[in-house]
Amino acid sequence: MTPHAIVTGSTSGIGAATARALTAAGLRVLVTGRDESRGDALAAELGTTFLPSDLTGSPDELRVFAAAATAALDGRVDVLVHNAAVCPAVDTVTLTDTDLDAALAVNVRAPHVLTAALAPAMAERGSGAIVVVGSWMAHVGHPFVGLYSATKAAEIQLARSWAAEFGPRGVRVNTVSPGATRTPINDADDAVVTAMTARTPAGRPGRPEEVAAAIAWVCSDAAGYLHGAEIAVDGGITTTSLG
Repeated sequence: MTPHAIVTGSTSGIGAATARALTAAGLRVLVTGRDESRGDALAAELGTTFLPSDLTGSPDELRVFAAAATAALDGRVDVLVHNAAVCPAVDTVTLTDTDLDAALAVNVRAPHVLTAALAPAMAERGSGAIVVVGSWMAHVGHPFVGLYSATKAAEIQLARSWAAEFGPRGVRVNTVSPGATRTPINDADDAVVTAMTARTPAGRPGRPEEVAAAIAWVCSDAAGYLHGAEIAVDGGITTTSLG
C-alpha cells in the first residue's frame, strides 16, 4: 500500500522540497499551505492534491483541517511532517502581540493539536512516522529571533515526548533541524545568511533539498530504529567553531 503523507507549509522552501522528495520515494503527499497558486502548481507537478490551511486557527479549526486532510488521503495518514513555521525576525521589545500569537500558534499549538488528532490512528495501525522540522537556532541565543528559537526548542522537546508516548505503539517521532538554509522566506537576507555560514565547515548556506533528503530518510523504513532523535542538517553550525 502506498504510504500517505501530510507536509505542513509545503507550498515553498523546505516544505515543497520535502513534498517532492517524499513523492520521489513513492509516497502520496498532500500539499498544504496558505498560498493557493503555489499549492495548486506544486500539486499539479506532483500529481496530487492541494488543501489550503491556516495554522493560526483555533484548535477546533485545526481538528477540522486534520479531518479534511485525512479524507483527502482516503482516510489514512502514515507520515506527518511539521514543517510550517513563523519566524518574526525582531528583538523582544519590538515583537508585536500579533506576531507573538502567530508564532506560538503555528510553531507550537498547531503541531501539538495536529499530532493529537492524527497520531492515534497511526498508533492503532501500529505504524507511522512524524517528523518535526526544528532549527539550529533552538540551541543558541540570538538577539533577533528569541521567540522563534524558543518555539523551536519547545517543538523539539515535544518530538522527544511524542517519541516516548507513541513509539511503543509503532509511531516513530524524530526531528530534523536545518541550519541557515536558503529559502524564499529569507531571499532578502541573502548576504546575512551567506555571512552566517561562511565560517562553518560547509562554508555555505544549506539548500532545501538537502534538508528534504534527510526528512525523507527519517520517514523511510531504513530509519526504523530511529526514535526521539534530532538530526542536524546544518553544515556544522551548532557543533563546530572555526575560530
